[in-house]
Parts: sequence; structure tokens; C-alpha cells
Amino acid sequence: MNSTDTSTELTTPPAPSLSKVEQAKAELCGLDLAPRLAELAAAGWDSLDEATLTIRLKWLGIFFRPVTPGRFMVRLRLPNGVIRAEQLDVLADAVDRCGEHGSADITTRQNLQLRGLLLEDMPPLLAELERVGLTSRQSGHDNPRNITGNPLAGLDPEELIDTRPLVDAIQARLLAEGGPRNLPRKFNVAVGGAPDSFLLHNDLAFLPAPHPQDPAAPLGFTVMVGGFFSAQRNELAVPLGLWLRPDQLPDFTLALLRHYDAHGNRVQRNKSRLMYLIDGLGLEAYRAAVVAADQELAGDSAPAPLPHDGRHLVVRAPRDGLGLQAQKQAGLHWAGLHVPMGRLDAASMFELARLAGSYGSGELRLTEAQNVLLVNVPTDRLGALQAEPLLERFRLEPGALQAEAVSCTGSRYCSFALIPTKRTAQAVIEELERRLELPEAVRSHWTGCPNACGQPYMGQIGLMGAKARQDGQMVEAAKIFLGGRLDQDPQLAALHEKAVPLSELADVLEGLLVERFGARRRAAS
Repeated sequence: MNSTDTSTELTTPPAPSLSKVEQAKAELCGLDLAPRLAELAAAGWDSLDEATLTIRLKWLGIFFRPVTPGRFMVRLRLPNGVIRAEQLDVLADAVDRCGEHGSADITTRQNLQLRGLLLEDMPPLLAELERVGLTSRQSGHDNPRNITGNPLAGLDPEELIDTRPLVDAIQARLLAEGGPRNLPRKFNVAVGGAPDSFLLHNDLAFLPAPHPQDPAAPLGFTVMVGGFFSAQRNELAVPLGLWLRPDQLPDFTLALLRHYDAHGNRVQRNKSRLMYLIDGLGLEAYRAAVVAADQELAGDSAPAPLPHDGRHLVVRAPRDGLGLQAQKQAGLHWAGLHVPMGRLDAASMFELARLAGSYGSGELRLTEAQNVLLVNVPTDRLGALQAEPLLERFRLEPGALQAEAVSCTGSRYCSFALIPTKRTAQAVIEELERRLELPEAVRSHWTGCPNACGQPYMGQIGLMGAKARQDGQMVEAAKIFLGGRLDQDPQLAALHEKAVPLSELADVLEGLLVERFGARRRAAS
């Protein structure tokens, strides 16, 4: 044996290496591409290196889609799902110019994403977005995603806190100078303002709660952390043990994200979501670290978060918001329109903008169930609104399965998806509604792959794209999950069937709806 002392070499572990994605981000932040976007577009999308094409452009909200090469997606940021008619007109025009390639989707984060655009469309489109007060900045990849809130904020007779100014303030804080530019993974934030539960799948959720020491004080928020869905693990957010005043939310969010930026896992991407960091530190140590980061950001003179037992006022499954419903403002209503699978074309976007301006205040709201609300409609305008042709397609009162059906984009636009989710979901639901009568709405969530973008674990029925063997051939199929609950005692859906061929899916679901959800078969005509 060589007499040279090699003990240091043998016992000191090598420094962990960054993942491939982290290396690409460390070399160049996608935000720094903004001044060069026209130059990149002129060179052509196929001249871009892989990291720029598939990673960095997402910092500007621009997504390369391998299944539609040369045609890109743009995802907006619409805090709290609020959009004005003149803004929607701009988006409709962008989709319209894409011809047969153009479409738009309402997302499960109260957002819009536009499809079919060319890279050369991007510089003028982003400039036009800025002109009308919109942005697509940091809407994808390892960034804080669109911040969600009560879609009925400011209108809701059952509202506890108006989430709109809070969501706007958090977004402004995160997108300002000093905001996060390179997180370990994507990060979802939500603010609850009503008794409806749509929040616990978020990395950070603020739920309305009474002051822990003074019941007469204004409501604030208890802090929930660590919710996420992935191919490896699915968790609901857990109480962090802190209570905040509404005005503390922006600084606290930024402080928590700065801590995550500094300490999140950048070596193993499949273990880089926030819950893994919480697991590694332990909840008490994590809470102490976040409070310290918050105090450092806000200053020693700022009030600290208060200890809290995690109890809150979010106690029921979310309302669908559909139909004509009275606002808390006397004489005004919102009209909740069902958009099948959240899919829009240019013509329907133009019409929605027109209806919002003609019958309401020119404002629309998007929901996490991928539907749209026209707001501030006077009582004497309801009859004329109901007669509009668009409402034959976007119905006020859809069927019990259609009303709360949610779907990811599926294989039409996503290379990970194993099935065409939107088309399949629509066909299966229409068939089931022809066969069955249901006593109440049943919430279904459809996703094309285990990444779970369609949130199958939140559905009373969840469907996930898969493959199955049928007559000796591999065919498109769906796993079935049952039991997702979003009420006072939330729980995730559990696997019920491993893989049902799509050709048999309607029959299998029919049996489940009869056995478990009280459905009755319609008499044969």
C-alpha cells in the first residue's frame, strides 16, 4: 500500500453537484432574456440551445411545446383570477391571429394560457400585455406561480376577507426588485377569503382565522405549508403554527421564499418541493427559521407572527359559483358560466369580453374549476343576458358531472400525457349524463400523467392517464381514484382501479356512480 496519507481523500465526501436544470439556471437567469427576445425571435426558435428553449424562456411565461414544434404557449399571471374585458380582447386577438392553431385554456390556478403562438409573436405580444396591465413574467418552471384567491372576492355574501388586495400585494412584492429569481422548484401560494376549501394543495396557503388572543380583533390568517402533488408524493398543507395580520402577508411570503431559495434541495429535483425541506429541518426548526427570516426582512420594530393552533374558518368544499347568483351589493348579480374543460377559442373570448362589458362592469373572474364569472350584472339585465347565444354553449346550469369536471391539457399539447384528457373527459361525461340522473354534482379531476397537473387526488373521482393491455394490445387507459374530499376534514383520493381501457371507462364509471354516488339509470327511450 502506498505510504502517502490519503485519509482526507477517502473520508471527505465530494461536494454535491447541481442537477442539470440547476446548472442551466445558474449560467443564465431567464429574466435576463427579456431585452434579447426580439433578437432570439429573429434567429428562429430552432436556433436556440436546449436550456434556453425548454427552461429559460419560461421565466418570461413562454413555453416550448414539443408536440407542436414551432408553436408556443404563453401563460399569463392573473392574480385572484381577475381580468377586464379590454384585457381579454387583447388575448383573444392574439389567439385569433394563430388561426387553426390558436386556443386558450383556463387553468386550475385561475389563470389563462394561450396556445399556437410563434416565437416572433412574443415581443409585440409581451409589449401589448404590459400596455393593458398584464404580465406573463415568472408564470412557469421554478418560480412562484399565479397567486389564487376567492374568485368571488368583493362580491360574495359569505365572504370573510376580500382576497384581491392581498393577492395583488403579494404578487407585487414577489415581482419587485429583490423578489425570487431562481427557486429550487415551482411554488404555489393561495389566500383564502371564504369558508370554501380550495387551498391545501398549495406550498403556502393563508386561511382566515380569528386572532389567537383577542376574539374581537379583525380576522387574520393562519399559515399552512407544504402542500403539493407530484409523481412521487402527494401532500396536503399542514399548519405552521403562526398567525398573521393581513398586512403581514406580502413580507412573510417573500421571507419564506428567500429561505426556500437558500435552503431548498438543488441536487435532487424529485425532492426539492417545500415539504421536503420541512421534513429535513423538522416543523419547529423550520418555523423558527422562517420567523427569523421574516423579522430580518420586516425589521425588528415590525410585529412578529403570533403563535397559533392552526384552527381556521375554511370548513366546506368549494362552491361551483355557477348560475345567476345575488352579490352582496343590492341589485347586482354574478353569472357563473360553465366552460367545458376550460377550453376557449378566439370567438368565445371576444364574446365573453363583449358580454362582460354589455351586461356587467367589464370585469370577469376565472375559477379553479376552469369556469368564468361575469360580475356586477344588474337585475334588469339578467333576462337579456340569458338570451345570449354564447350561453347555449357556456351554460349557467350544466349537468351534475359537467359542472365540476376539471382537466389538464392532455396529450394534445403535453408530451408527458398518456391520453387526450380534455376530449376523453368531455365524451365520457356526456355519455354518463345521457345514461344517469345524479342527486347532486360530483367533482371529477382528469390528468394525463402521474405529474398530476389535473389534481386527480382532489376529486371525488380522479382519473389519471395510463396504459392497459386489451385483447393483447397496449391501449390508452385511466387509473381511477376515489374519495377526495375538500370539506372540514379534507383528504386525498386513493387509488381504486389501476388501469381501465378508455373504451370501457364509461361503463366502469357508470357502475361506480350508481353504487357510491346515488345515481339512477335513466329509462331507455
